[in-house]
Amino acid sequence: MGLSEIDRQLLKRCLERKPGAWEDFVDRFLGLVVHVIHHTMRSRSVAATATDIDDLTGDVFLAVLQDDFATLRHFRGESSLATYLTVVARRVVVRELLRRHPMTPLDPTHETRDAWGKSNPEVERLSNRDEIERLLAGLPAPEADVVRLYHLEGKSYREISSQVGMPENSIGPLLSRAREKMRRAAGIGE
Repeated sequence: MGLSEIDRQLLKRCLERKPGAWEDFVDRFLGLVVHVIHHTMRSRSVAATATDIDDLTGDVFLAVLQDDFATLRHFRGESSLATYLTVVARRVVVRELLRRHPMTPLDPTHETRDAWGKSNPEVERLSNRDEIERLLAGLPAPEADVVRLYHLEGKSYREISSQVGMPENSIGPLLSRAREKMRRAAGIGE
């Protein structure tokens, strides 16, 4: 799906700094950004508080505003604006999560820290790097490499694909299988 006429006009209005354009932009995409934040934090097993969501939402929209809308100026219109913003939002959230709390828990049933590294007593987190490395050692090399690159180094699917020579659309399913193997090896969810 390409760029819709509504989004094309909204984008044009924002880049031309028309009155009310930014407010319309935020109104149109706020729900999408919040959804991406929830999904990204959940997929990285990081507990989301209302403050986390508010702060990360602000970070995403600030990234769009930076350098005179540079992010929007780089949009080529080859996809929908929503698809493009989903990728932008996910990258901002992952970068912020890694900056604030570099270790990603393996499972939400273990103690988790919020995006700012504060302990969250409601959920436990597997925080012992030696244990993570032990679990990774139990995986076949390609799976361990992909898990390490994604969860510990914060690489994107595209970066992982280039580095390990695997199709980009195979990364997600491989990560899911590897996580399940690690959960079973750790005795989580039994």
